[in-house]
Amino acid sequence: MARSIRRLLNWTGSRKRRIYIGFVYSVFHTLFTAMPVIIAAYGFKLILDDMQGKKTLATSSILVIAIAMAAAVAGRFLFGYFRASAQESAGYEVTAEQRLKIGERLKRAPLGFFNRTKTGDLTSAVTTDLSFIEMHGMKMIDVIVNGYISVFTMVLCLAFYHYAVALVALAGIILSAFCLKGLRGKSEKNAPFHQQAKDRMISATIEYIRGMPEVKAYHQQGAAQDGIHRAFAMSKKVNIQIEKNYMPFNSLHLFSLHAASVAIVALSAWLALNEALPLPTMIMMLIFSFVMFNQVEAMNNASHVLKVIDVTLDKLEELEETEDLDQGSQEVQLEAFDIEFANVSFGYDGRQVIRNVSFTVPEHTTTAIVGPSGSGKTTLCKLIARFYDADQGSIAIGGAPVREMAVESLLKHISIVFQKVYLFHDTILNNIRFGKPDAGFEEVVEAARKARCHEFIMALPDGYDTMIGEGGSTLSGGEKQRLSIARAMLKDAPIIILDEATASIDPEKEHEIQQAISALVAGRTILIIAHRLATIRHADQIIVLEHGAIAQKGTHEELSKQDGIYSKFLSIRQKAEGWRL
Repeated sequence: MARSIRRLLNWTGSRKRRIYIGFVYSVFHTLFTAMPVIIAAYGFKLILDDMQGKKTLATSSILVIAIAMAAAVAGRFLFGYFRASAQESAGYEVTAEQRLKIGERLKRAPLGFFNRTKTGDLTSAVTTDLSFIEMHGMKMIDVIVNGYISVFTMVLCLAFYHYAVALVALAGIILSAFCLKGLRGKSEKNAPFHQQAKDRMISATIEYIRGMPEVKAYHQQGAAQDGIHRAFAMSKKVNIQIEKNYMPFNSLHLFSLHAASVAIVALSAWLALNEALPLPTMIMMLIFSFVMFNQVEAMNNASHVLKVIDVTLDKLEELEETEDLDQGSQEVQLEAFDIEFANVSFGYDGRQVIRNVSFTVPEHTTTAIVGPSGSGKTTLCKLIARFYDADQGSIAIGGAPVREMAVESLLKHISIVFQKVYLFHDTILNNIRFGKPDAGFEEVVEAARKARCHEFIMALPDGYDTMIGEGGSTLSGGEKQRLSIARAMLKDAPIIILDEATASIDPEKEHEIQQAISALVAGRTILIIAHRLATIRHADQIIVLEHGAIAQKGTHEELSKQDGIYSKFLSIRQKAEGWRL
């Protein structure tokens, strides 16, 4: 338990000092909590003395007791407020920083990390896991550390009046601690299973929601529900098993404290009967016996919660250890924008995709990359943008190796239009402005006009302020593609990568989009992945990939006269485009 508390304290970072100050406030909070009981016992003594004729109860004494009682109550709530404001707010502040920190870390992680890691695990880490620490982390510090501070402060108060009663209370606390130790042992075994069940449930839910179109299309609602039902059933089974494992230790923990309370009552009564303890003090002891263990009783759940927090912190630490592409990189201001591949090889999880590729894209020229599906075309472009780092060889832009360039420094020089466009759940205006956040409205409109999407935007109910569904679900494929081109135009980067940028364009709009792309690429260094002849015919050079290696390289005229993949590709495309029903 102490180790878990230390981890939580270290997790708060620079706010640790506030937590320690909160412990001091907790001591004063406990003293002011005990004071009304002590004052009441003192008042009862004065009443007994007056009834027995030993000493007359003066009005001034009643006034002093009333003022002291009011001061004790006020002090209790005041120091309770100081403790809460010092400690509890720290959890929310640190969690907000951690979410931003994880976001920054994920932004610099290679795409391979996201291929290896389930979306549900990442979602769980950033949302429910951090929320769990946010809601329970500081509360556990309060329950355990402040709980022990409170109970030991009260034990000292009892010892001031009679050491035997204090020893009985201390024995109950020690016996409770042994029970909690057994509970922690069970928690250490159960917490990982609890975390796995929760991650599995989140992953299954996300997969079920994302796969809903396919589920409905193939009428497989029952089959699709099997996975999510198994995840929910597993979560229920794990949680029930955890409760069963905790019950014996939890019962012994509570029994030890309640037995100590009864023993305090019995011992105080016996001491009072033997005139070893005044009657008012005995009554004070009885009141203390009912309230002093309240916070310690709450520690039964704290043991399990702390172990869950431990597992969560382990998970967050793994995220922090994710490979950082910016490690050892630096900001570079490029003067030229030619691209050079030198003996580049790359693979995914041991499966080689790019094999010893070397070529140069001169500045202000257009290079088309063609080849069969799976030949590595898109992977080459991802290597340029440092979505991954090459396993062997080097890639340079303007003579500067991209591996040595900070990702943000590199990407500010590159605009990419992906085949699979992703739009955010935001307005059309902000989705286009994503390419240049500080762009004015007129700049956005101008980019939209060039990308031939201004007309359909203005036909929408709210124009540029129309909200787009998550991932662009409320727009057609062609509309999303044109918005993506507008976004790239607005960014105005010197290097343009077009990954099948016209794949989702309607045939009647293709001519307009080709004009828009011509405006986008003018005077820039261009890489195009495309199959349509109109897109690649006028490229300065065409690189033909096969099985991750360069099979052919040259202009359209040169390659079309050679026997090889490109001429076969031309023949197939011409037959397909000339096909009639």
